[in-house]
Amino acid sequence: MSEDEQVARRAYSTFAERYDAAAPTKPHNALYERPASLALLGDVAGLDVVDAGCGSGICAEKLARGRARVHAFDITPEMLELARKRCAGLDVDFHEGDLAKPLHWLASNSTDAILCSLALDYVQELGPVFSEFHRIGRSGCRLIFSMGHPMRDWADQRTRGDASYFATNLWGMHWGGFGAPNPYVQSYRRPLQDILNGLADAGWRLDRFVEPLPVPEMASVDPQHFAELSLSPAFICVRAFK
Repeated sequence: MSEDEQVARRAYSTFAERYDAAAPTKPHNALYERPASLALLGDVAGLDVVDAGCGSGICAEKLARGRARVHAFDITPEMLELARKRCAGLDVDFHEGDLAKPLHWLASNSTDAILCSLALDYVQELGPVFSEFHRIGRSGCRLIFSMGHPMRDWADQRTRGDASYFATNLWGMHWGGFGAPNPYVQSYRRPLQDILNGLADAGWRLDRFVEPLPVPEMASVDPQHFAELSLSPAFICVRAFK
């Protein structure tokens, strides 16, 4: 098992059911990151779409209901079990797979679009991941991914510790919003140049770089975080083409 696989499994195996119950409506997900990422993805009807790091299948369900043929994978068995239940009867196939390793079950030039929502923060080296995405994408394939905002994370002493901004560092904190006990989640923080240059080096052409704003509904649902996110982004959302 790779170190990345251990990081991600440790992060989610202990609270998979609580995550699955909260994430569909949790404001940071439902009213912030997910709308921004899905807007970049656009219409998927009739397309082969890979949901990379699918978690409990929230996006996979949306993609399938949008009439895509969905190929989803995650490294956490507990999450995949929940995803299979969520997507029962829909055109989704699931695989247990590690983003940090070759996606050997997916053929070259086999997919029209790839969505990777808040999963790359658990991978230490992005270059091989972007290269594998490029391999499986058909000509014109669109890749949409979201991650923690490097500067937002850098501004937080808990995140950066004593590391240089230019270093990739593993950090962790207890997450709120998913019930007790607060889960301890580790992930990697890295400089923005490593993300965008890794994307370009793998052959992807950057199309849109979005620092999302919360949707207006969040103002009444979670006014504190709406105010914070209206002033400073927590995530980045990126669209690139092969």
